[in-house]
Amino acid sequence: MAASRSAPADRTAWAVRTPGPIGTGPLVRVCRETPVPGPGELLLEIEACGVCRTDLHLAEGDLPPHRPGTVPGHEIVGRVTSAGGGTGRFRTGDRVGGAWLRGTCGSCRYCRGGRENLCPRSVYTGWDADGGFAGTALLPEDFAYRLPDDQDPVRLAPLLCAGIIGYRSLRRSALPPGGRLGIYGFGASAHLAAQVALAEGATVHVLTRSEQARALALELGAASAGDAYGRPPEPLDSAILFAPVGDLVPVAMEALDRSGTLAIAGIHLSDIPVLNYRRHLFQERELRSVTSNTREDGRAFLALARRIGIRVTVSPYPLDAADRALADLSADRVHGAAVLVPG
Repeated sequence: MAASRSAPADRTAWAVRTPGPIGTGPLVRVCRETPVPGPGELLLEIEACGVCRTDLHLAEGDLPPHRPGTVPGHEIVGRVTSAGGGTGRFRTGDRVGGAWLRGTCGSCRYCRGGRENLCPRSVYTGWDADGGFAGTALLPEDFAYRLPDDQDPVRLAPLLCAGIIGYRSLRRSALPPGGRLGIYGFGASAHLAAQVALAEGATVHVLTRSEQARALALELGAASAGDAYGRPPEPLDSAILFAPVGDLVPVAMEALDRSGTLAIAGIHLSDIPVLNYRRHLFQERELRSVTSNTREDGRAFLALARRIGIRVTVSPYPLDAADRALADLSADRVHGAAVLVPG
C-alpha cells in the first residue's frame, strides 16, 4: 500500500440520537475523531454518499438500532487515504465504493452456498458500524467495490444500494425475456431497476402517487405511468414493490397474470392486508421478499450499469443538510436519488 494521505484530526458527522418521526429531529450533528483503519480496513475520504430510504427507517425507528449514535449512510463513494494490515487490493487515491452489506461469517451454509445475503451473522454499514453521513468512513476491503475515475461520484453513489438492491429485486421478480413488468413506487431504486429492465427488452409499467415520478418514468421509456392503486393497462408477468406500503401488495398481486411473481424490495414494509386466495394467489402467482444483496450482485450490477450507460437522476445536498435530505425523502420531495456531498 502506498503511503497514507494526511487526514483531518476530527470530522463532522450526523448520528441517530433518539429514533423517532423525522419531525422530532432524530438525526443530529456530532464531531467524531477520524477513525484509524484496523486489519483489513480502508479509510476513505468521502466524495459522496447516497441517502437511502433505509437510512430514514433507521432514523425513525422502523429498524431498531443495533448500536447507539450510529452514523447512517451506506451508498459511499470515496478515495482511499490509508489502510490497515492485510490489505492489498487498493492503493492510496483509488476510488472505491461501500454498500449496505458490510460483512458475513463466510462459513455458514448460506455463505458457502452463494447466498451470503442470508448469513445470520451478517453486518451492515450505517447500522452495525458508522456509515457515510460524514467526511470519512472505514470500510472492510473485502466488501469494497472498485469504482471508475471517469464518472461523477454524486451519480455513482446511488448505484451502491438503490442500484444493487433494484437489480436483485428485478432478478427476484423472475421477469421472463421480453416480459411485462410493473413497478410500484418510483424513487431512487426503482428508476435504476426500470432502466435495466428496459435495456433487457421488457415492457415497463410504473404505478406511483408522484406526478413528478410518473413524468420521469415516461421520460426513461416506461410504456405507461399511473396511480399506485390503479390498474396497469395489461396483465403483468412480474412486479416489484419499492414503496414500503403493505396495502399495495394485494393491488400488485391482483395485477399479475397467471404464474406472475411479485418481489418486495424494501427492508421495511407496513402491514399487509389479508389476501384472498383466489384473487391474489391462485393460478400459481408468487410473492417473494428481497433481503440485502451478495457481493456478486454488486459486481454484476455495476458492470451492467456501466455497459448500458445507466442514467442516474440525483438531487444533491451538502453534508450540512443531511437532516433536510431525510425530511425531503420522508415527504416524497426528492427527485430521483438524494446524495450528500461533503465540503
